[in-house]
Amino acid sequence: MTKMLSFRVDDEEAEGVMTWAERLGVDRSELLREAVHRHLNRLASENDAETWVAMPLDEGEQALVAVADWGVAEDWSDWSDAAR
Repeated sequence: MTKMLSFRVDDEEAEGVMTWAERLGVDRSELLREAVHRHLNRLASENDAETWVAMPLDEGEQALVAVADWGVAEDWSDWSDAAR
């Protein structure tokens, strides 16, 4: 389900929306939907640190932490030189 939102902006901002929508080849509505979506995600992420403290990773989720420390599986540094 979708909802209709309507709001007013300054002339300069409206021109910016129209310019960017044309430049990107998208409808103004699509541009504004994406902008609102990104902004809401950014606002929601501001609580991420508090969420991590309140609900730390359980044992199963921490099982992959060791994998992150493995680093590169093989040394490919000389590969690019051999290709020349």
